[in-house]
Amino acid sequence: MLVTARAPNDFPGDFDVLVVGAGPSGSAASYWLASRGHRVLAIEKKHFPREKTCGDGLTPRAVRQLHDMGLADRLAGFQRFDGLRSIAHGVTLELAWPDHPDFPSYGYVVRRRELDEMVAEQAVKAGATIWQGAEAVAPVVEGGLLAGAMVHDHDSDTVVPVRARYVVVADGANSRFGRALGTARDRSYPLGMAIRGYFTSRFHDEPWIESHLDLRDRDGNHLPGYGWIFPVGDGTVNVGVGLLSTFQGWKHVNTSHLMEAFCETAPARWGLSPETATCAPTGGRLPTGGSVTPRVGPTFLVAGDAAGFVNPFNGEGISVAYETGRLAADAVDLALTSGNGLALQTYETRLEEVYGLYFKFARMFVRAIGNPAVMRELSRVGMQSRTLMEWALRIMANLLRPDEVGPAEAVYRTLAALVRVAPEP
Repeated sequence: MLVTARAPNDFPGDFDVLVVGAGPSGSAASYWLASRGHRVLAIEKKHFPREKTCGDGLTPRAVRQLHDMGLADRLAGFQRFDGLRSIAHGVTLELAWPDHPDFPSYGYVVRRRELDEMVAEQAVKAGATIWQGAEAVAPVVEGGLLAGAMVHDHDSDTVVPVRARYVVVADGANSRFGRALGTARDRSYPLGMAIRGYFTSRFHDEPWIESHLDLRDRDGNHLPGYGWIFPVGDGTVNVGVGLLSTFQGWKHVNTSHLMEAFCETAPARWGLSPETATCAPTGGRLPTGGSVTPRVGPTFLVAGDAAGFVNPFNGEGISVAYETGRLAADAVDLALTSGNGLALQTYETRLEEVYGLYFKFARMFVRAIGNPAVMRELSRVGMQSRTLMEWALRIMANLLRPDEVGPAEAVYRTLAALVRVAPEP
């Protein structure tokens, strides 16, 4: 049970940091700031536990962040997987997570309703306060600078001001509060669309997550993106499909119909059917590649999905949310301890160091596979080589070792050349 503030009277005075949103990035930022002794209030629009549309897969990068927050024992009780089973063009490859000096060689599948509450609880244990059922509806501006937020308490239907020296904006992909501060998505960056549902299955505890790369519509036409089946370990599997806006006709694709078609064409052993579905599928759109700016203001930072930090390769955003929440906490901590607000600029520097080359490569890649002919050829050629697919897994999951960055840059140059000569879809 997550015990937190329930009303404005539950906490006195102002805070060092106001965190808008208590999802992955917000709870991570809250944990790291509170563990360093800062007064932190995170506000969460809904009440835990709450559902979130997600594949529920935790990559080794996400697992590393959760371990660092002291959650290794809690995670051990969930469904662990050893790697990715990739299926396309009649070929199946089981690809283990690579060895890496900084990340474990395994992942977990954890439903977001359980995962998000677990991380929020850890932030509270570290000393943060979380106010559930509360939404930041407008900025509080003093002296021309953001100084907090007007917060709507949905339970009491009251609006009160909350002031803080710094604000971390982490309210998700739609980020109403971010937009109120002037953030906007660069529409030249790819946008993802995804839909997922849960199905009962006797193979709910397999040690592999499964990805289908030759996604097709009902007429058998190839589409960019992929289908997935992730064993949850509780009697169910998480099943979904994802698309990219780099596909010329993406706005006209009905993802519900695409989901139905994928379930009909998925391997029969999974037993996916309307009768085994446990709920109606849900979906949404995902800004990718760090496409939302500005990410830094004089007294605020933007992290996670609110900054468009979703992996363009596969639509995964949890690991990047934890990481950017932590990087935001580092920058705010430096600003608080040094007394110099310019320290917030270190956030942009660190983002470029960690993600600059990676997201540049990812944006080029998804532009290439927006052409169905290129997608079909890349997946066909890739599935003929285990070595090539192992490289692809390391690159797409951002698990390259430091000594492998050079080869990755060579792959990027090759892909850039391919995109330039690729025919229009």
